Order: sequence, then structure tokens, then C-alpha cells
Amino acid sequence: MVRTIGLSRWRSSATLFLGLGVGMVLLLACLLFSLSLGAADIEFGTVYRALTDFDNSTNHLIVRSVRLPRTLVALIVGAALAVAGAVMQGLTQNPLADPGILGVEIGAAFAVVVATFIFNINSLGVYAWFAFLGATVVAVLVYVIATLSPGGVTPLNLTIAGVVFSSLISTFISGIMIVSQSTLEETRFWLAGSVAGRDLDLLLQVLPYLTSGLVLALALGRQITTLSLGEDVAKGLGQNTTLVKGLGTVSVVLLAGGSVAIAGPIGFVGLVIPHMVRFLVGVDYRWILPYSAIFGAVLLTISDIAARLVLRPQELPVGLIMPIIGAPLFLHLVRSRSKS
Repeated sequence: MVRTIGLSRWRSSATLFLGLGVGMVLLLACLLFSLSLGAADIEFGTVYRALTDFDNSTNHLIVRSVRLPRTLVALIVGAALAVAGAVMQGLTQNPLADPGILGVEIGAAFAVVVATFIFNINSLGVYAWFAFLGATVVAVLVYVIATLSPGGVTPLNLTIAGVVFSSLISTFISGIMIVSQSTLEETRFWLAGSVAGRDLDLLLQVLPYLTSGLVLALALGRQITTLSLGEDVAKGLGQNTTLVKGLGTVSVVLLAGGSVAIAGPIGFVGLVIPHMVRFLVGVDYRWILPYSAIFGAVLLTISDIAARLVLRPQELPVGLIMPIIGAPLFLHLVRSRSKS
């Protein structure tokens, strides 16, 4: 019997590793299609030569200067948002939690709008730093208020604090937009959520924060699994739940804040992907987090490809496409879970 159980576990782990491999192949396919498709379709052979034997031709310039940075941003932001959403759902034990529950996205948006309104800033590079600052400040405030509330950092306290801050800040943003038409014109495309026009320099500015957040989240996989079973259970097993929640919150701020800083607020990735992944791998966050990273990158890249093709040669911000893809997918997942 022991041998049978061990073999079953080995097969389970082997299947999960195989799933990661399949996900990586799918991710590579999305990368190739993203480099190939757009206002001007480029053959895969030309894409390959642009990456390996660059010759300054028009198609090679499009691949190397426009589509490659854009695709890398979509891959990294999608992975970061999905992992941030998975961590949030594990920490709060709330299946509807996503990075927005901490006010990360709205805090970043508010900082960019205020900076544009006061300082007349219109640079994506400067947007990134203001967005990251705003996301961090609001997330810390939400966490502090939840800590000071009766019961401490509970899922309910975090949710209430996040919703209150998000509603308040949304009102301020709307007020600024009404008062200043120039601010509306400068920030509306960024606020819609987009990976277009981003270059590698901008990505490299934010990459250390995204990498740190991802490493921290993966390192907390076992602890988040225990915490997701219930705080009393986690404490009974000797876990320092306050420390785990604090470190998890830091990882969410780094991941979601960095993502919003570079691409603007993009919804549904952090909500849909963790549910899809749990349907495939179960409740172990040691598997949920890496699977979320891969399939989050896949989903956002596919959405960005669709954003280029739906009104070709014009393009839509990917933030407008994500709800069209994400909402039906989420409803299908919920319906499947209800039936099961």
C-alpha cells in the first residue's frame, strides 16, 4: 500500500511538471504569434531572422523595436498580476480577491493623474515611478487601517479598507478629470491599461521589483497553502500568520504595483487565472503560483494580440479587451465548479 501511495504521488507530481512544460510551450507559441501578428503580418521566418540576424529592414525594425518590447511587457505583467491575485486570494481566503482589493491599481492611477494635473507630466517613464509610489502608499495605508481595526488583519477588514479607499480615490480621480480636460487627454490611454509603446528601458526600470515580488511569492507557497486552510489551523501548526500576511502583502505590492506602473490598470488577470489554475492543480500554492505565472502571461499576451487585430489597422488598449475575454471565462469556471 505504501508503494502504491508513493507511486500515486509520483504520478501526480509528474503530471503537474508535465503541465508546466505544456504551459511553457503554449507561452512560446503566444510569443511567436505576438511577434508575427499586428497591423502588418510578418512571417515566422522573418521574425526568426529579425531576432538572430538583424539587418535594419522595416520588418526587422518592427519586430525588434516595437513588438518584442511590447510582448515581453505583456508576458511579464500578465505573470505578475496573476501571481499577485493568487497570493491575495490565499491571504484573504476570499475567492473574489485580486490586486485591486488593496487599492493598488487605483492608488497607482491616482498618483499618475495627480502628477499629470499638477506637473503636466506626459512621459511613460515618469508615470511608472509615480504609479509605483501611489500603489505602495495606498496599499500600506489599507494594511495599516486593517491592522488597527478590531480583529486585526482579517479578510473582512482588508476588504472593507480596500473598498473604502478605492471608492474615495475614484471620486478624486473623476473630479480631476472633470476639472482638467488636458489631464483627461494625457492619461486616458494609460488608464485604460495598455502594453503598447513600452520599451525595454522602461521594463528594465521596473523589472527588479517584479522579480523580487515573484521570488518572494514563490518562497511563500507552502505558508500560503497552510494559511488558506484557515488562520486558526495555521496558528495551530505554529505558523506566524502576521509575518506571512505581511510578506505576502509586500509581494503583492511589488508585483501589482510594478505591473500597473508599466502597463496601467488591467483587470481580470489576477481574478480569473488563479481560479483556472486551481481547477487544474488543486489547492497547493506551491503549484498554483508557478502555474498562475505561466497562464497569466499567456492570457494577457493573447488579449494583446486580439487588441491589435479586432480593429486592424487600429489598435485597442488591452485593458478594454481583457473584460471581454476574462468575464465569460470566469463565468464558465464558476459554472463548472458549481456543477462539480
